[in-house]
Amino acid sequence: MVTVISLGGSIIAPGGVDEGFLKDFTALIRNLLAEDEKRRFIFVTGGGGPARAWQQAYRTISGGGEDEQADWIGIMATRLNAQLIKAVMSEWCTQDVVIDPSQVEPFVGRVLVAAGWKPGFSSDYDAVLLAERFQADQVINLSNIERVYTGDPRKNPDAKPIEHITWKDFRVLVGEEWTPGKNVPFDPVASRHAAKLGLKVICAAGRNLENLAKLLRGEPFLGTTIGGVSAG
Repeated sequence: MVTVISLGGSIIAPGGVDEGFLKDFTALIRNLLAEDEKRRFIFVTGGGGPARAWQQAYRTISGGGEDEQADWIGIMATRLNAQLIKAVMSEWCTQDVVIDPSQVEPFVGRVLVAAGWKPGFSSDYDAVLLAERFQADQVINLSNIERVYTGDPRKNPDAKPIEHITWKDFRVLVGEEWTPGKNVPFDPVASRHAAKLGLKVICAAGRNLENLAKLLRGEPFLGTTIGGVSAG
C-alpha cells in the first residue's frame, strides 16, 4: 500500500525549520511503518516560508521579476526541505530525492521523498503525478489549515468548513491559474489533473498528529475530502 502525502512547506518550515514538528511527524511515520510491513510512503515537500521570502526578495530587487524565475526559487526551497526529510528518514529512504516525477525509478524502499520539478505548478502536482505512477487512489494534503472553507475565514466571517466537495466545485474555489507562491488548499494545475484521474485528495492539518494518525489508520478524522464520490 502506497500512501502519497503532499507535505506543505508551511508546516515543515513556516519561517525556519520546525524541528519539533518534524521530530514528532517522523516518529509517527516510523511507528506506522513498524505496524505494517506492507505500508510505504511517498512524501512530496513544499517550499514554505523560505520559498516565499526568497521569492519576495527577488521581486523586490528586480522590480517585479518574472514568474518563471520566482518559480525556480520556490522549487529550490522544496528541494532543500526534501533533502532534510530524506536525511531524517534515511534508514527507510534509500533512493535519491525525486525531482522529476516523469522519470522516477521504481520505488524499492519503504519511503520515497520528492520535491518540486519545474515552473508552472506547485509540488502538489508532483504528488498527483506520483500517485498516478504508483497507483495510489488518494493524496493526503497536509498544510496549516484543518479544512477547506467556502471562503477565506480570515477575511470572511461567514466562510464555512467543507467536509466533502466535488472536483468541479473545488476548482471554482481555487481557480484555474497558478502563480508562484499562490496560497490555496491545493494547486489549480494539480486539481485539474487529479479531477481527470478521479483521484481523491484529503486536506487536513499537518500539525494535528493525533488526527493524522486516525486518517492514516482509516479511522474517522477531521478534514476535507475532494472528489472520491465523483471526479467532478
